[in-house]
Amino acid sequence: MILFFALVFFGVAIGGACAFAIFWPLSLVHLRERDPALRARLGEHAFLSPAALRWLLSGGYREVPDRSFTGLATPARIALVVTLCGLALAAMMALWSLS
Repeated sequence: MILFFALVFFGVAIGGACAFAIFWPLSLVHLRERDPALRARLGEHAFLSPAALRWLLSGGYREVPDRSFTGLATPARIALVVTLCGLALAAMMALWSLS
């Protein structure tokens, strides 16, 4: 039963990663077109940049006055949190099954 829950949490993490792969690039493209200064601050390869992901997770995107951008970045943040939590819970269940 524990390994089943590990598999379920891993599936949740995959779903979160898919949603992240949709919303985060859309957010970055929106920044490229509308706010090049912020895009330059995040860096050229911001998709998996630790600094950009930390900025997203901490909610730094809320400083941007563009509601269209925050409308894209909020689901990306939720998807990233779901992915990280799903992976952490899957790893915890897998380790629990070994003990």
